[in-house]
Amino acid sequence: MPFLGQDWRSPGWSWMKTDDGWKRCDFYCDYERDDNFNLHLLNVDNPDFYSADKLDVSAQKRRKEQFNNTTKCQNFYHEKWIYIQKESTRERHGYCTLGEAFNRLDFSSAIWDIRRFNYVVKLLQLIAKSQLTSLSGAAQKNYFNILEKIVQKATEDQYNPRLIRELLQDLSSSLCILIQEVGRCVLVGNINIWISRLETIYSWQQQLMNLQITQHLDGGPTIRDLPLHMQTNIMNRFTDAWDIINLGQVTPTLHVLSEDRLLWQKLCKHHFAEKMFCRHLIVSEKGHIDWKLMFFALQKFYPTREQYGDTLQFCQHCSILFWKDTGHPCTANDPASCLIPVSPQHFIDLFRF
Repeated sequence: MPFLGQDWRSPGWSWMKTDDGWKRCDFYCDYERDDNFNLHLLNVDNPDFYSADKLDVSAQKRRKEQFNNTTKCQNFYHEKWIYIQKESTRERHGYCTLGEAFNRLDFSSAIWDIRRFNYVVKLLQLIAKSQLTSLSGAAQKNYFNILEKIVQKATEDQYNPRLIRELLQDLSSSLCILIQEVGRCVLVGNINIWISRLETIYSWQQQLMNLQITQHLDGGPTIRDLPLHMQTNIMNRFTDAWDIINLGQVTPTLHVLSEDRLLWQKLCKHHFAEKMFCRHLIVSEKGHIDWKLMFFALQKFYPTREQYGDTLQFCQHCSILFWKDTGHPCTANDPASCLIPVSPQHFIDLFRF
């Protein structure tokens, strides 16, 4: 029985016949938010495309590198699910890498879903810290294009800019180390491209630093107009310590609620086990446990519990990774029992061979 798998052959280059012979052409897609795109045909081998005046070879090469760095993402075929293959078999040759999974799964559309936004940002942050050099050139370009859309969403919708600033800070620190150690580490691409990306990151950081949260003046009720018990209920539903602190800066009443000992005690018990409390017990001058200081002390030694609105799912029976609402063709008798949620760290661990 023959095995019908994915074609191993690449589509190859596109060529255009001219009076001077055949010229290689490149396609690139300019995506918009509504998934409509315009396809442009560019003759990248024509020197007049980069500059009308006469340039030397090195200048033309720099212009061409700059053009390749600033073009939009490639036309990746986004799939609803992917098979995680960790070794070669008689039926399947090769294995699935982190960059391949990052390109094939539709992370670009996931950032517009508020349930998946924090999940994608956390994944990009983990990749920036340790896995940036393991991405292929195409995956790196896709990474920065998704990051550009995230910054655009943060500046336009003013949604969670603190999380984006942390991501850009970790990414800029990693890039500085990689650029300084060029030649001693694997860095895919020209050094000029990485310097240009680092400058772009600094520009994004400046945009977020200058971001002003606009106050809605539509005349509707605000959080300060709610009864005290409803404000307390809202405060108790936060699982991020900095969200509680930032909300406490809105009004004096919310500041008093944000300093409540029971609130921080619930937060400590939500993120950490009780056996950890004895090792880092902090007592105030009045003889009470300072749960707020103890939370930040525990945070330095133990990871906090991650909570996301929607995550990727992994089928242990089929070894398939997919988004929860898309599903996959499972052959198990009880597909629901084979599914496990995939955290951002677990996603990276799946591709460590």
